[in-house]
Amino acid sequence: MLLVRNIRLPLAAGQEQAIDRALRLAGISRRAVRQAEISKISVDARRGAPSLVYTVAINLHDEGAEPAFAGSAPCVAFMQPRRLELHPGSQPLPARPVVVGLGPAGLFCGLLLARQGFRPLILERGSELSRRVQAVEGFFAGGSLDPNTNIQFGEGGAGTFSDGKLTTRIGDELCGEVTRLLLEHGAPADIAWRQKPHIGTDLLRNVILSLRQEIQQLGGEVLFDTQLTGLVVQNGRLTGVETTAGSFAAGAVVLAVGHSARDTFAMLNRQGLKLECKPFSVGFRAEHLQSDIEKGLYHAAAGHPALPRGEYQLSHHVGSRCVYTFCMCPGGQVVAAASEEGGVVTNGMSLHARDGANANAAVVVSVDGADFGQDPAKAIAFQRQLEQAAFAAGGRDYTAPAEDMASFLQGEGKLRIGRVEPTYSRGVRGADLGTLLPKELADTLRTGLGAFGRKLPGYTAPDAILTGLETRTSSPVRLPRGEDFQSVQLPGLYPCGEGAGYAGGIMSAAVDGLRVARAIVERYAPANE
Repeated sequence: MLLVRNIRLPLAAGQEQAIDRALRLAGISRRAVRQAEISKISVDARRGAPSLVYTVAINLHDEGAEPAFAGSAPCVAFMQPRRLELHPGSQPLPARPVVVGLGPAGLFCGLLLARQGFRPLILERGSELSRRVQAVEGFFAGGSLDPNTNIQFGEGGAGTFSDGKLTTRIGDELCGEVTRLLLEHGAPADIAWRQKPHIGTDLLRNVILSLRQEIQQLGGEVLFDTQLTGLVVQNGRLTGVETTAGSFAAGAVVLAVGHSARDTFAMLNRQGLKLECKPFSVGFRAEHLQSDIEKGLYHAAAGHPALPRGEYQLSHHVGSRCVYTFCMCPGGQVVAAASEEGGVVTNGMSLHARDGANANAAVVVSVDGADFGQDPAKAIAFQRQLEQAAFAAGGRDYTAPAEDMASFLQGEGKLRIGRVEPTYSRGVRGADLGTLLPKELADTLRTGLGAFGRKLPGYTAPDAILTGLETRTSSPVRLPRGEDFQSVQLPGLYPCGEGAGYAGGIMSAAVDGLRVARAIVERYAPANE
């Protein structure tokens, strides 16, 4: 396959023009082409008038001739798509592997294990998708919180109620494998070529269901509403798990519990496994009119049908800390993401169309182990303390505390609703967000917001709404593992994904799930059961 990159065209041009330009640059005639399609589209708005930047993939009838065209222009390169290669191991696995958690890490780990004949047992503390959706929508509408089935826990993990964003910075070749698997299971085709691909909460649910069903069709088993309660260790090696549904033998245990499984972290500590502090961030959700964000990004071209919904990613260093935006949801809503009673947690979500009036994103400031004396328990307690303070400030009924941008920047503690209507489904109540955070962090966030206003016109609009608190940006802890992906403290235990401290977001968690599954496949042969 040939890739022709950096084809810059005005918004009025179309994909066919991009393909024609690519063929001319590469010196390839149409007769020689078996297939030519758009591989990637990005937007360049740096010069005032936005343009679209295309990468075109070209396959020739004579595949052997493709390398000869590489370098015909600086933008033309030959690429051989790489598929996941496995070298199956031979060490007998005494029992089937157990995967704990059915978020992106557990789902993709389970899928690869199932495809290689390992028939994994997957445990998920929350409910299957349809019941989970009912529980979450009921909570959004004012119902009670289910501590095991909510935005954090249940089939698909925290990513099920998100934007379905697939952007990542990890640069792992397995990213392509994750994309291919998602496409196989019904994800929209444009995730293969968008600069910032996303599936959307509504479409992602069917993809998750399809992935799980393939695991089951291949002999894997999924137990919902089943929580890990303990590890069975014999002669220094992990041999099984204890759960709310009984005990199960395990040849290997993949721990993919997600960043909010605080009770599981406590159980691991009781069993002698030492966790480490890991950097994470805290702050709030910022809501703007989506149209204002697009004016700030695209200027006079805002609203052009060729342009995607406007997205931003902003950061600013203040001393040793970083203030940054995270999980930006164009045309989305702020959602109630609590998983413990007596705490308010915010997150963001978008449907595939991203057609809501508001944009929202987390605006957070970094903290790390030095803030907690390198004590993981204190880091988790800090998160919980902030969530409980937000719960109290909201009136103790899961209403969220909120403040307008001008008030927060000036420290007034007021909520004046103007053009931006808050979207948090359980309602908001005016509060002084600065007092819910340590003063240093609140002041650092104010400095960061001021810098964002200089980078993106309109970002500090007085009637933008800040809703708190955002505390679950990533896991505050890490369970150390070695190069073989096993716990350095307990052979047979494979820490995996975001909860174990090795990922952040859907794509990186899915990739880590594949990495861990590959390590198991290349070490062991499936158990004979």
